[in-house]
Amino acid sequence: MEKEAVNFNDVVIYETENFVGAVPKIPHIPRLDGGHIWIRAKEKYFESRNEFEPKEAIEVMRLTMLLGEAMIKAMRNRGVPIERINYQENGNWAYQDGKKPTFHIHLYGRVKNSKTQTFGEALAFPNKKTGFYDDFEPFNEEDIIEIKNQISILEKSDKYDMTNWS
Repeated sequence: MEKEAVNFNDVVIYETENFVGAVPKIPHIPRLDGGHIWIRAKEKYFESRNEFEPKEAIEVMRLTMLLGEAMIKAMRNRGVPIERINYQENGNWAYQDGKKPTFHIHLYGRVKNSKTQTFGEALAFPNKKTGFYDDFEPFNEEDIIEIKNQISILEKSDKYDMTNWS
């Protein structure tokens, strides 16, 4: 089996030593429904989190928390009232193409008045080939600037200080 290709053509918003967070050009959740960020390894291949060393696991946990909190604060500031983030480690679609999945985590914003995914219910994701996602608006440039701004603010807090994560 061939491993899934990593798409770094999306808009990178944050990087750590081993991982990158980005806004996909074609999100699984439209901007007004809460939006979508993903996290993947930069260079090292992982099929799943079960292959992480403890340092990598800590790095990913900090990154998911940091980006999730920044996403909520930023989008609320931008008028999108994210109520919750669903964190999902997926990879199932790779099997449809005879490939191995590549570790990645999706951060899916959830708003109460969602048009595409009913709030309070599990998310459902039709196959990419159906065209379901084609018209979904990703975070725009102003959203991304605000998310990055919130990341910068949060990084200065004790909660995200690297010395507390070693």
